[in-house]
Amino acid sequence: MLSLHRTKFSVFSKALVVLFLALFGGCAGKEDINTIKLAHGLDVNHSVHLAMVQMGVYLDSLSNGKMQIEIYPNQQLGTQRQSLELLQLGSLDMTKVSVGVLENFAPKMKVLGLPFVFRDREHSFQVLDGPIGQELLDEGEKYWLKGLGYYDAGSRSFYTKERPVERPEDLKGLKIRVMESITAMEMVRGLGGSPTPISWGELYTSLQQGVVDGAENNPPSFYLSKHYEVCKYYSLDEHTVLPDVILVGTNTWNKLNEQEQKWLKHAVDLSVIYQRKLWAISEKEALDAVTEAGVEIIRPDKKLFAEKLAANLEQYKNDPEFYRLIKEIQETK
Repeated sequence: MLSLHRTKFSVFSKALVVLFLALFGGCAGKEDINTIKLAHGLDVNHSVHLAMVQMGVYLDSLSNGKMQIEIYPNQQLGTQRQSLELLQLGSLDMTKVSVGVLENFAPKMKVLGLPFVFRDREHSFQVLDGPIGQELLDEGEKYWLKGLGYYDAGSRSFYTKERPVERPEDLKGLKIRVMESITAMEMVRGLGGSPTPISWGELYTSLQQGVVDGAENNPPSFYLSKHYEVCKYYSLDEHTVLPDVILVGTNTWNKLNEQEQKWLKHAVDLSVIYQRKLWAISEKEALDAVTEAGVEIIRPDKKLFAEKLAANLEQYKNDPEFYRLIKEIQETK
C-alpha cells in the first residue's frame, strides 16, 4: 500500500490491478468522452450511491457530455482499502471511503473519527464545510489522494445480538466489529469491548456465526445490510459522527485540464447537497423499518459514554499539531 509508511501492496491488490486494467483499460471511454471510473462498497439503494448517480448527471450536464462517470458499487472492485490503493496506483479514478479507513492513508483524518469530538450533526457540517475540513482534504494529496468533499454518514451506534447496550459496562466481554481503524479500535477498547476488524462484506456471516457479538454503524447501513435480521438491539449512543469522503486519485486529477477539474469539483459539490438531503430521509426510514422488523431501539445516556472516552482526546496533548485540530474543532461554532 502506498501510504504514510509505504508498505507493500498485497498479493490480492496486485492481482486486482491486473484484472482491472485487463477489463477496463484506460480512463477514457469514447474518443471524445472522458469517462471517470468510480468504485464504492455500498448497496445501490444507499443514499451514497444515489448521490453518485446524480453526480454523474451533473457532470454530464456541466461538461455538455464531454465527461461521464461509471459507477461500480457493492465492492465490485474491492474493499475500501483496496479502492484507495487502486487510486494511488492510478488504476481507478474515484472512490468513496469512510474517514475511519482513510485515516490509515492520511493520518490527520483520524481527528474526524474521534469519539464525541462533535457536539451534533450541525457542528460537524460547520467543521467539514469550513477551513478545517478543507485542510484535511488537502492533506490527502501527499498520499496521492485528493479529497473533493464530504458525504453525510450520520452517527455510528452499537448494535448487538444477545443483549442491549444501555451503558458502557454492557460492552464488557463483547466482540464488536470495527473498520480497519485504530481510532475505532481504541474507542471500543475504551468502553470495555473487544474490537474485531472485519470487512463490511463479511460482517453478516460473521454475525450469524458468532465470530462477533455486534457491530457499530449508522441506521441506513444497519438496515440496508440486513444486519437487523441477526442483531435485535440497536443502542443510539452516537459515539462518532464519521463522514464519508469523495476522493479522486492525483494521477487522474492531474490528467484533467483546468476546466475539467472545475466541472468535476462542481458536480461533487452539488452531489454533496443532494446526498445530505437523501441521508436525512433514509435515516428516518431505516429506523422505522428496523423497528417494524422487531429491533429494540435503545436511547442511552450519551454522557456516560462520552465521559468514559474523555481520556481518548486528552492523550493527544503530546502531539501539538493534532491537538490543535481537536481544539479548533471543539471551538468551532
